[in-house]
Amino acid sequence: MKDVEKTNVERENSSKRLRRRKRKMNLYSFIVILLVMTVAVTVSYTFLFNINEIRVAGESDEYTAEEIVTASGIMKGDNLLRLNTKKSEQRILDNLLYVETAVVDRDFPSSLNITVSKCVPAFNVSYEMGTLLVSKKGKILADNGFITPGLPIFYGYDPADTTPGKALVSKDEQKSQAFDEFIGIMNDAEEAFISSIDMSDKYEIIVNYANGIIFKMGNWTDIGYKLDMADNVMKTEGIEGKKGYITMIGSNQCSFRTSDSPVYIPGTTMENTTMDPALTQPATDTNGIPLATAPQIGTLPVNPVETTEPPSAGTAQNEVNDEEEEMFREHDEMIQQQQQVTEGAAE
Repeated sequence: MKDVEKTNVERENSSKRLRRRKRKMNLYSFIVILLVMTVAVTVSYTFLFNINEIRVAGESDEYTAEEIVTASGIMKGDNLLRLNTKKSEQRILDNLLYVETAVVDRDFPSSLNITVSKCVPAFNVSYEMGTLLVSKKGKILADNGFITPGLPIFYGYDPADTTPGKALVSKDEQKSQAFDEFIGIMNDAEEAFISSIDMSDKYEIIVNYANGIIFKMGNWTDIGYKLDMADNVMKTEGIEGKKGYITMIGSNQCSFRTSDSPVYIPGTTMENTTMDPALTQPATDTNGIPLATAPQIGTLPVNPVETTEPPSAGTAQNEVNDEEEEMFREHDEMIQQQQQVTEGAAE
């Protein structure tokens, strides 16, 4: 018999088999992880994180905690993960007229917080059918047939919807933008300084201040900047405390006048301008004595930053005469300057 010789035979496909086995293990691992995640998510959305406690905080004199929770549409047992907090907040605002803001927060694992703030009546918005009472955030609180005393009044707003509980929106987008900017500035102020705003013509908005100043601010753009300029003029020494008219000239100048006469703009003719006689004669005190301030022909623009202090009236009669002569000399010089400007514009 022949002896049998044993040999080790390496299979050529052994490496391929190992790679195939490794791929199967990776696939099995992925399937297991996916199943575990599916079970975890299902449990979380069904059995875990369900609401056991709802807490209500904030200011609300008109409504109880139960009424606020009911308005939100949220109930105990609802799942925190499945809850749409934004929709719940909007439900509160829509259902509860005197709630200004509402915030719904999840407090895992099983609690929910609702925080509200109350509406504060802040503005009257007059329109052709009545007057809307509006909150600080622009929410319509009532459609009245009267103006609420002590609150600023907006005229010419043209509301698109007058339903109480809705946010105030104008038919004119630019008026809506102007209103939002106005109320933002007025809400930040420490005290009410504006009594009414007329935006019937959005290109010629008129602001009436509580101190008797009327500000013709022009169009709806750069409202904050323009109000700051008017405030600087009102605080200028010699003007502070007076009643009168402030008018925007261009984009960076204001004119102050005690009369609502046309404003003189350098480079324009005044032949057809009807002027207030008080502006063409020397100003006098209560005794009829001329003051030591130069009379104005029309009104020259006032730069709030560069306005200088006007000289005070003399107390003795001889001082008054000297000042009167100086006043008329300056008056003649002003007329000459205006004539030069007019001739230059004509050329």
